[in-house]
Amino acid sequence: METVYTATALATGDGRNGHVASSDGLVDTDVRIPKEMGGPGGATNPEQLFAAGYAACFHSALKVVARGTGADLGETEVVADVSIGTLEGGGFGLAVGLEVTIPRLDRDQAQQLVEQAHQVCPYSNATRGNIEVTLTVA
Repeated sequence: METVYTATALATGDGRNGHVASSDGLVDTDVRIPKEMGGPGGATNPEQLFAAGYAACFHSALKVVARGTGADLGETEVVADVSIGTLEGGGFGLAVGLEVTIPRLDRDQAQQLVEQAHQVCPYSNATRGNIEVTLTVA
């Protein structure tokens, strides 16, 4: 891989009940274990940050592949659901659901573009074979 950009973030405090900050200061926030996992809640968490990053990245990949086909997408949306749970062999794992809305295209055209975006998106490439990623065209 030829690197074109590197993001750097620092985690301090007590892990999931701590603080995260990017080296440029644009991300600077507390993180907390969500109430659903027995934590205090009241702040963002790693799964929300991952979901936001994946949704934005996948949306960009969708726009790139659409430009390559000449498709006019109009207003589009990508929702990323990131789930965390326990694995059979111990430890924790993630699963991702991506729901993509492309109102100007029929379902088959939209599905083709979503599949192509899944091959281009760096988050999809990083997670492929490691976690379950489900693609849904809304």
